[in-house]
Amino acid sequence: MDRLPTATLSPLASRVDEVLTVYDYEIRAAIDAIDAAVSGFGGLFDPETTDGEIRTAIDEILARDPPSTGERRREIDGSDVVLYVDGGSRGNPGPAGAGAVLRADGEPFAELGRPVGSRAENNTAEYAALHLGLEALASRCDPGTVEIRIDSMTVINDIWGDGDGVAAAAPYRPAILDHLSALPACEWTHLADHEPNPADARAAVGADIAALGPG
Repeated sequence: MDRLPTATLSPLASRVDEVLTVYDYEIRAAIDAIDAAVSGFGGLFDPETTDGEIRTAIDEILARDPPSTGERRREIDGSDVVLYVDGGSRGNPGPAGAGAVLRADGEPFAELGRPVGSRAENNTAEYAALHLGLEALASRCDPGTVEIRIDSMTVINDIWGDGDGVAAAAPYRPAILDHLSALPACEWTHLADHEPNPADARAAVGADIAALGPG
């Protein structure tokens, strides 16, 4: 997957985002790779690990051949796919992250997360999450049907309703609409606050990455 647009990130968070791109935004695999490359017992979120050590680990990862996509993907062509998306900002604006989880036959085949910006709004993160999930869907399979489960009424009203949209949608909206128009069958479901959303945890880690710095 190509590197996706972000708002402003610190140099360190931007470098982590480069690793996420190599791993097609599979956030756990990317963080595990960084942790394994850090000398000693540290890791990306270990407070005793210096920014310099993280940058050295990232340089090592980016110098390698990219991981085999065959090891990270399985074909879901023709399946009924459920796409969960969620985005959040701490402080609104603040460190923001986006998450997306794709499931077929009840089992996840993509669990994605990314930083959106160091001082981004919640709406920006929600659009980024839908964009992330649809980009992954387009690159990984040709589904029979898609159900998008989302809790943002701002995005729902803009993309599927008669809302006017918001400025935060500008980097994401055209690609979102293009991806949706290419799907054979797609519907959305609004998730209430009390309903579980597996994308939420990935968005939270994305916000953790967005908070890294200055780096």
